[in-house]
Amino acid sequence: MKAVTITAPGGPEVLVIDEVATPPLPTADRVRVRVRAAGLNRADVYQRSGHYPAPPGYPQNIPGLEFAGEVEAVGDEVHNWKRGRRVFGIIAGGAQAEYVVVPENHLAEIPANLDWPEAAAVPEVFITAHDALFTRANLRSGETMLVHAAGSGVGTAAIQLARAAGATAFGTSRTADKLERARACGLNDAVAVGSNPMVMVAPVMEWTGGRGVNVIIDLVGGAYLEANLNALARQGCLVLVGTTAGTKATMDLSLAMGKRLTIVGTMLRGRSIEEKATAIRLFSEQVVPLLANRAVRPVIDRVYKMEEVREAHQRMEANESFGKIVLVV
Repeated sequence: MKAVTITAPGGPEVLVIDEVATPPLPTADRVRVRVRAAGLNRADVYQRSGHYPAPPGYPQNIPGLEFAGEVEAVGDEVHNWKRGRRVFGIIAGGAQAEYVVVPENHLAEIPANLDWPEAAAVPEVFITAHDALFTRANLRSGETMLVHAAGSGVGTAAIQLARAAGATAFGTSRTADKLERARACGLNDAVAVGSNPMVMVAPVMEWTGGRGVNVIIDLVGGAYLEANLNALARQGCLVLVGTTAGTKATMDLSLAMGKRLTIVGTMLRGRSIEEKATAIRLFSEQVVPLLANRAVRPVIDRVYKMEEVREAHQRMEANESFGKIVLVV
């Protein structure tokens, strides 16, 4: 089969389309999917550069965490899927290839209104956002949520899911233009923070009548921690999802203690098979119907052919994208 292949750690130039072994026919509860499109994520960039290896058991040289395609073959213990069904799902690596093999409970059925690129833009960001908002932070109707990197894939998903749940969504970005575009996703208000995250605190307090927000989804990390603690309401929850601005920060423990804050770290890729199955089940039950009735939608920046993967990586690294970048396989 053809696959995006990392020939050595480095820049986009190390990516080639190569012929690799096709995964064997599935057994037990495994399903082989003919991939039609795959999403591009920051994790793929980090894996390509040598900073984020795939977990054991997954290809180190083939990136890709999410896919959309057709069931091509099933193991003898599979009960939920038949050949030809349109499915999307997640995997810890190897999705940017013509075939993947995954447990049957790591798949969900694609709504009829989504084409292949739209479907491939969904799994990683919507599962991550849904899990962070509702499983980790227990966001409720009437509460307030702030997401950093509001124009990212997870950011646009979080905004839509919060609004669909009856919560008010706020956001930040380093530039104002992405925030203007994010308003179409349901963003209530926003602030461009530039290089100083602390500038978000005053607007957040103004928007919330001095209370602060109930939930913050932090896709940036690093120096944002101090601003997060100041912007949260009492008994608020901070969910740490990304570290594009770094993994180190100084924390005022007394502020977190005095506000009785909850700080939760999360990632999807490194979870066990059982944990991923739970996240996907909740996604299938609670998010897929919203996609089907168009209450939420995938936001696509650009669609590239698999052979254009270098250009796709260059666009992501330039931070020019709004929403998801997708590869057609």
